[in-house]
Amino acid sequence: MYQIVFGAAVVHPAGGRLSGERKDTMPDTDKEEPGNAMPIIACVTVGVFQENCYLYACPQTHHAVIIDPGDEAERILQRIQELELIPQYIINTHGHIDHIGAIDAVSAVYPVPLAIHPDDAIMYTDEQVAKLYGRSSPLVQRKPDILLKEGDRLAFGTLTLEVVHTPGHTPGGVCLVSRPYCVFSGDTLFHRSIGRTDLPGGDFEQIVTSIRDKLYTLEDDLVVFPGHGTPTTIIEEKYENPFVTVEE
Repeated sequence: MYQIVFGAAVVHPAGGRLSGERKDTMPDTDKEEPGNAMPIIACVTVGVFQENCYLYACPQTHHAVIIDPGDEAERILQRIQELELIPQYIINTHGHIDHIGAIDAVSAVYPVPLAIHPDDAIMYTDEQVAKLYGRSSPLVQRKPDILLKEGDRLAFGTLTLEVVHTPGHTPGGVCLVSRPYCVFSGDTLFHRSIGRTDLPGGDFEQIVTSIRDKLYTLEDDLVVFPGHGTPTTIIEEKYENPFVTVEE
């Protein structure tokens, strides 16, 4: 069996009508092969930006990845311990402060490899952002161990995450695809919304291309777990997202 846990989250602006029933969970268990348990996924919504940090784990080994530990490290660590997970990687979908703020504190307990796209790695040491939010610089003391690129695969237990480079919100934004279950979309794609592009490094045309060419071409029934707000599915956003719809 799988477990999905969500905390309070910001709901992004919705648009359009739901054409059917929402599917906010993993694929139905009757679709899985006999003897194959579903992945464990827990969401800890943290900080003033209500960012979703995800714990994604193999049900057999409890080997896990920590995706975007942005704040409130003690809550993230508590959830890892409650679920008896064994972290293997810390992965950033991008480098904004609300997604990286707890890396050092989490790493002090679980010093596992840290992964981010090279185009966003510079954000770990952004002095201006640190000053703006009253934080010491660098925002992340440790250096990344893995510089992600398109097509990379990170394996843990029986699960694999494939890296899809989706620039637009930031130059080094990535999404993480775990077939046949889900995609962690960071701040690229939300439930009926998309990532903002008015911050440094943002590019509206680029994010539209990333979503249309790289996410909307994924399997329709993949559950989308975004960096803020509630889950959705690829097929819902293809036809109901008011900012980027699939081209007919």
